Amino acid sequence: MDNEVSFEAKLEQVKGILAKLMNPEVTLAESVTLYQEGMKQIKEAQKMVEEAQLQVAQIEAALAGAGE
Repeated sequence: MDNEVSFEAKLEQVKGILAKLMNPEVTLAESVTLYQEGMKQIKEAQKMVEEAQLQVAQIEAALAGAGE
């Protein structure tokens, strides 16, 4: 198994970042850093979704071709 973080784990990381951002004691500099990390995690999760969609499309195409 590879060391890639799962989609679900990425979502949990984003939730944790959001919870930290909601803390009124977080400084502006910390907020910017947290925001950057959150956006990075979201982009990586989006890429995972796009890759999964491509795989599903390929499977559907293969199944449609096999049914002809």
